[in-house]
Amino acid sequence: MTTAPSASTNKLLGIEFAIGALAAVGAGVFTNPIDVIKVRLQLQGELEARNSYKKIYKNTLHAAYLIAKHEGVLALQAGIVPALYFQVVLNGIRLGIYNTAKKSELIVNDKGNTDVVKTTLLTGTAGCIGAVLGSPFYMVKTQIQAQSAQSIAVGYQHHHKGSWYAFKSLWKEGGLVALYRGWHANIPRLFVGSATQLTTFGLTADWLRSLEVFPNQPLLLTFLASLIGGSCVALTIQPFDVLATRIYNQRTEPGGKGSLYNGLFDALIKIFRTEGLTGLYKGIFPTWMRIAPHTVLCLVFYEKLEQLYDRVRS
Repeated sequence: MTTAPSASTNKLLGIEFAIGALAAVGAGVFTNPIDVIKVRLQLQGELEARNSYKKIYKNTLHAAYLIAKHEGVLALQAGIVPALYFQVVLNGIRLGIYNTAKKSELIVNDKGNTDVVKTTLLTGTAGCIGAVLGSPFYMVKTQIQAQSAQSIAVGYQHHHKGSWYAFKSLWKEGGLVALYRGWHANIPRLFVGSATQLTTFGLTADWLRSLEVFPNQPLLLTFLASLIGGSCVALTIQPFDVLATRIYNQRTEPGGKGSLYNGLFDALIKIFRTEGLTGLYKGIFPTWMRIAPHTVLCLVFYEKLEQLYDRVRS
């Protein structure tokens, strides 16, 4: 017989969800500009053979310069509203489940250290849940971030007048079906990303503690462990990140079907055939520039917020 979660466990999960969501929002404000750049680079030369098109954005810094020049500095915060809503859903769920399970000793071994298999499965699954529930926010975020001045436009342009306009248009178009179009696109990205990030973070933190690194400075330990975890994510997540960007941003036919890609596997094959393996790694540097600092800020903010909560509670 399955035992229902206790009231104390539900309360703990709710608190961890709130702390995780707040920490992720704080991190998202700082990292959204690099996310805009990443999306632009990933859409550049979509389904075009390498060296057959003119590169508008030469690199990360050049992309930032062009966006600021042609669209204004504030354009680097495009899509910030749906991006932060997505952070609330994703990391509230992901970090909430991870930290609740950790404190309940569900994902640690007999020595109290990270259990790789349990942590991988739990954090990967939590990432998938967050990905599906937050899919509308991620889709609108991506489409708004892809919008640009005509002179530097890459990828399909949706011409949303704002976040609220985008959500209303999608609802009028097809209700929940339209809002959750492409809902599956983020599942592999966030299973791999979440599992890599939090499992690597846990293992690194355990290792640093065993070496007695920063024994009385938990924030510094979290900083170093999260930097390593975030850097590992950039390498594993990149191809799936490109797939998600392309699927969410593509133009759709009147019936809601994507005009370029029928799904993840179809997108993978088409990108590989036309752009080669490098097409799946477009924007890898800004991916690292975004995900590594985001991981650090998110987990450090989490640690600090939890300390503040414990201080207030006591």
